[in-house]
Amino acid sequence: MKKYWLCLFALVLLGCEVKKPEIPLFIYDMQDAYMFDFEARIQNQTNEAILLTTIDGQNSQIIQNEDIDRWINKKVPLLIINPVDRLSVYSIIEKAKKNGTKIIFFNREPLAQDMALYDSVFYVGADAAESARLQAQIIMDLFGNDTKLNAADKNGDGIIQAVILKGEQGHQDAEARTKVVVETLIESGYAIEVLDISIANFDRATAKAAMDNLVALHGQKIEVVISNNDAMALGAIESLIEKGFFIDSDNNGEIDRLTETWIPVIGIDGLDIAMEKIESGFLYGTVFNDSQNMAEAIVELAQLLIRGEDISGLSFSISDGKYIWINYKKITNQ
Repeated sequence: MKKYWLCLFALVLLGCEVKKPEIPLFIYDMQDAYMFDFEARIQNQTNEAILLTTIDGQNSQIIQNEDIDRWINKKVPLLIINPVDRLSVYSIIEKAKKNGTKIIFFNREPLAQDMALYDSVFYVGADAAESARLQAQIIMDLFGNDTKLNAADKNGDGIIQAVILKGEQGHQDAEARTKVVVETLIESGYAIEVLDISIANFDRATAKAAMDNLVALHGQKIEVVISNNDAMALGAIESLIEKGFFIDSDNNGEIDRLTETWIPVIGIDGLDIAMEKIESGFLYGTVFNDSQNMAEAIVELAQLLIRGEDISGLSFSISDGKYIWINYKKITNQ
């Protein structure tokens, strides 16, 4: 009580520094270009209301689990987690629940049965299937929104010949994006032949090597490159430039699609560098994964949870008391 009155007296006379809560922000892998950008957006959104400490999981669930255990033992009020493996969060939730530590998961959605284990666990993200449906819409636009196809059907056979660059095998978003983009095209009446699916782990350099191999196998048969994310799309473009599928004949750093050689590559994420490639004509389109709105939702929710306030006052709509969904947007230069 004496300490309280001393602090109150100091607050009145001199101002008493209120210590900001330190909250851990766990990122699955800071080498991921999208997550690197996402982390910066979250940090920038805090406006000094809370102190976020970023911990890199280095794409290892073992490393991330050890880091999470250390922070739970510190009895912090909240964990913000982008899990390495969404299927491995059961024990994290159980430990947090035992300590009364709240959790916000983001970007990689845990299983519904795991989310149901604890009232104070939440998820902020986007629906991977929606991104694939929008990617399919971009492909339909490319082929004239006509199931008979347009001049983008290079061999005139009425079938879209595609290769797909897939993220991690078994990864929720990679599986959904790979499956749903094809299903959406078929359901919309388009004939599509997937020449090959190559796993490139959401990584630009891996995707370049994969695209080198796809070109060696399928060459001019490829009519469109469908990528699970922008990083892999950019790697594919590097390969395709080297292989002569893009020719900037006037060397102005841009592709004129009416007069110069090009091949459509479509990504997902909306990275700044991807947007630049769309403007310059090298990337046909992408699906914008709105990390800015997600960052705003994460920080606003975090502040309410730390203060123990009613989350019904959140400015984002929340489903089932646990989920905040942020919509994707399709981006092209058409």
